[in-house]
Amino acid sequence: MADYFDENPKFSEDTFRHRFRMSKSLFLKIVSDVEAYDEWFQEGLDGRMKKSFTPLQKVTSAIKQLATGNPPDEGDEYLNMSERTSRECLEYFCETVCKRYGGEFLRRPTSHDIALLYQAHEDRHHLPGMLGSLDCTHFVWRMCPTELRGQYMRGDHQYPTVMLEAVASQDLWIWHAFCGPAGSQNDINVLQQSPLFLAQRNGTAPNCPFQVNNHLYKRGYYLTDGIYPTWSVFVKSFPYPHDPNEKKFKRQHEAARKDVERAFGVLKSKWGILNRPMRSKTVRKIRSIVYTCLILHNMIIKDDGRAIAPVHIQDPPVEPVFDDTAYTELIDEDTHWRLKHDLVEHLGSLDLPHLEVDSDEE
Repeated sequence: MADYFDENPKFSEDTFRHRFRMSKSLFLKIVSDVEAYDEWFQEGLDGRMKKSFTPLQKVTSAIKQLATGNPPDEGDEYLNMSERTSRECLEYFCETVCKRYGGEFLRRPTSHDIALLYQAHEDRHHLPGMLGSLDCTHFVWRMCPTELRGQYMRGDHQYPTVMLEAVASQDLWIWHAFCGPAGSQNDINVLQQSPLFLAQRNGTAPNCPFQVNNHLYKRGYYLTDGIYPTWSVFVKSFPYPHDPNEKKFKRQHEAARKDVERAFGVLKSKWGILNRPMRSKTVRKIRSIVYTCLILHNMIIKDDGRAIAPVHIQDPPVEPVFDDTAYTELIDEDTHWRLKHDLVEHLGSLDLPHLEVDSDEE
């Protein structure tokens, strides 16, 4: 309390943000919310009729472990908290944060969100209809059981890994997350298991068409790298462009697709537990930790005022109805090439000096 929370604390607000990865006001809000949501965080009496740890101590222990990635016995000296209690703090905190905040900060884009994403990406990247960038990353699993090592290892990784598929927008907000597939898989295998297009297939996705080059398209699209299939909702770059407009499109596409790569970099640098080998022994606990870091990441973006869509406005509820034609529309290659051609012509018609390409460039 004397270090951070008294009237005249020992450490400044900047030091607090550096060590806890968030502002003090956001931290206190999280403490208050988890205390009200789960009675485990409420202060009580133990079996010896002595006071238990306060909510501030428990949340401090959990966030310290997330931020640094250090083992749970790190709090022995500072918090006078045993290794077992610190581990329990992390597990209960992750479960509570996912239940309390997951509906808002790991939500699917609503029609209001999509309209703001369309506008922001067109203003920033000059790409109308863009929802975000899609990619996968790996987390090293240190405590992977021996019987699962072959399933979670791949030739280009020295250790077992767990994969995360995510969609990020220009403000680095994570709009979709699917964690848990084995590290031996590639991005296409993960996509086949992912619920990314589940709302489109059961008819609950918002209806948000967009127009480019005088052509109307039914759904927004994601920027991807070359491994993804040529679906109508994916836009990939040209591997070997020859036309000046294609070269301009390639540069703009690669500049915009870095949004998800930047998001992964920020996540792993801010939350050290993601950048160090995972000590959890089950995929369920790893998934809970990863989703908690994503939720806190989005909460910090909103708290700092950098979010494109900071307000969650829900759409009217829609009864799910499975539609066979939706999948056919999603994987339509003709729409993919037509959309790509329209985007090339759209960018070619814009006066973008920083994207001018020499026609003789190899």
